[in-house]
Amino acid sequence: MTSPAPGAPRATTAQTPAVATGPAGTTADGRALPADPRTAPVATTGSGDAGTQRWGWTERLPLRTRLVTITVLVLAAGLILAAVVTRTVVSGYLIDQVDQQLRQSAQGVASLTLRQSESPTSGPPTDYVVIFRDATGEVSSDPIGWSPNIERYGTPKIPVETYAEVQARHGEPFTVEGSGGTTPTQWRVAPLVSGQGATQVIAYVAYPLANVQQTVSYLTRSLLFSALGMVVLGGAISFLLVHRSLRPLREIETTAAEIAAGDLSQRVPERPTSTEVGSLSASLNTMLAQIERAFSAQEESERRMRRFVSDASHELRTPLATVKGYGELYRLGALDTPAKVDDTMDRIEDSARRMSTLVNDLLVLARLDEGRPMRSEPVHLVTMARDAAQDLHALDPTRAVTVTGLAPGAAPPSDLVVTGDADRLRQVLTNLVGNVARHTPAGSPAELAVGRAPDGSAVLEVRDHGAGITPEQASRVFERFYRADSSRNRESGGSGLGMAIVAAIVGAHHGHVSVQETPGGGMTVRVLLPPAGGYDGASSSSA
Repeated sequence: MTSPAPGAPRATTAQTPAVATGPAGTTADGRALPADPRTAPVATTGSGDAGTQRWGWTERLPLRTRLVTITVLVLAAGLILAAVVTRTVVSGYLIDQVDQQLRQSAQGVASLTLRQSESPTSGPPTDYVVIFRDATGEVSSDPIGWSPNIERYGTPKIPVETYAEVQARHGEPFTVEGSGGTTPTQWRVAPLVSGQGATQVIAYVAYPLANVQQTVSYLTRSLLFSALGMVVLGGAISFLLVHRSLRPLREIETTAAEIAAGDLSQRVPERPTSTEVGSLSASLNTMLAQIERAFSAQEESERRMRRFVSDASHELRTPLATVKGYGELYRLGALDTPAKVDDTMDRIEDSARRMSTLVNDLLVLARLDEGRPMRSEPVHLVTMARDAAQDLHALDPTRAVTVTGLAPGAAPPSDLVVTGDADRLRQVLTNLVGNVARHTPAGSPAELAVGRAPDGSAVLEVRDHGAGITPEQASRVFERFYRADSSRNRESGGSGLGMAIVAAIVGAHHGHVSVQETPGGGMTVRVLLPPAGGYDGASSSSA
């Protein structure tokens, strides 16, 4: 399986390795299969399903509708309250003005009206109406006032009160209803006692509230129409503002829908992080980046696993076919001489050895991939390099193998110590010198250079002077089952796992391995390891 080219659209679903299954949703041994979150069905709710969430009608409304509705309701409530308060205050103020006018004019109006009671039609040219009663409360005369005023507003309905009851009012005005007239209205009445001795009577000086009521009525209508206009205008403005303010949320909704459809490369438009939407956008983008990396890592892991299984199967197939073929020859009786039997057994043994080596290498990689902790002990790198040089010389006595420092002609530092698993680090050197012996001409020189990097890291270089490798081969040399020679069944070739094991072991020690060209021709494998104390062995990770 090849990786997608840069810039190519991402697949919306990840392929998963084949798994033996039993009933739907289970493996062959009855275990439940994990669900892919990208293809898992979305839970839905319905009013008829038992156990489903029941939402109120307000919760089914879009957020912008609820915000506009709340704004309009709050605005209307505030304006209505303001209108009621204004109407009450203005009405009270106007009535207080009438009361003040009554207190100032009542005594004079009553005296004047009493003197002119014989000719009531020519009464005082004012809006006042005066009603006289005796001490028992009986009406002693008809209402006296300006006749046009009486004809228009009628007369006040004065309650029957005794002299003592009037005295108890202390002259405080009160409101009564009116009767008769073309435009009945309420009256404001100020009670008082007029005259002395036998001529003492109770006078009720009344003033019509028509003007006050007309003013309050006009003010009320004005406030209501103003409030209605402000509510309509405020609702329209709030709708536009809410619609504009929620635009980032709609963009997030659109992006989320595209992500739910499988496009994990989508991102929420960025906003200032000082706002709630900006903070949410930043958090979502961070989460989406982590999810995309997780899916990419999963896809890459699945791709490597499929390739690993395919390559391992291919590597095992050749020796197994060899063993099977010779077994059939033996069963058919084709091995009719001891020499043929010996040759066949040698070939079967060689195939078994190749399978054993491959299985051991696979086991090493599997343990490294699991992150199993390794030993943490001081390792003298120069001593280990000299042992590896002797091993390479033993494999090819005609080859000149030297242990040097990093600089030409320099001696390796004898006190160079790293912390790690000695057996695993020795396996690194064994694999590297084995590659030199296998892939370079016999008799060609090789060097093992040891030293320190400027940052204090320990450096080990295995230099050969063979044909070298191309840049494309160098970029893939640490892949599992990769070999520069694509022939997979040559006897001299390895399994293609040696360099992968080197990279995994070095990575488990928190180091780094790379390849570069050797000056004068050939390949140099450069291994960087943390200095002593830089690796604790508690946790490891493969490269």
